[in-house]
Amino acid sequence: MTIGQVARECGIGVETVRFYERKGLIPPPPRRGSGYRQFAPDTVQRIHFIQRAKDLGFSLKEIRDLLSLRVDRTTSCAEVKARAEAKISEVRAKKKTLERMERALGRLTAACRGKGPTGECPILEALEDEKG
Repeated sequence: MTIGQVARECGIGVETVRFYERKGLIPPPPRRGSGYRQFAPDTVQRIHFIQRAKDLGFSLKEIRDLLSLRVDRTTSCAEVKARAEAKISEVRAKKKTLERMERALGRLTAACRGKGPTGECPILEALEDEKG
C-alpha cells in the first residue's frame, strides 16, 4: 500500500502517517524499485490500534509501550491490565482537577454582574490576587 492509500483507509492525513513513523509507532516501509515506499497491509490495523489508544487517553509513549507488549510473548495480560488500571487512576485524577476548576470558575462567574468597567471585574481581580 502507498502512504496515500494507508492514510485514506485510516481516515487520517499523510503527514499523520509520517508522524507515526517518525515516532516509531509504525515501522518504516521498504522502498519498491520505483522508489515508492510500500506499506504492509497490517499498517492500517496498527494505526487503528494507535487511534483507539489515543481516544482512551494513552500518550504516544504509552502507545509505543503497548505496541511492544503486543509483540512480546513474555508479557502477560495482567501487565496490560495494570497499565489500563493506571490510566483509569490518571483519568480520575484529571477529572477531579477539572471538577475543582469548574467549581472555581462557577464561583467567579456568579460573583460577576457582567456590567461595569473591567477595572471592577471580580473575575479579573481574583486572577490578579496573589492569594489565589
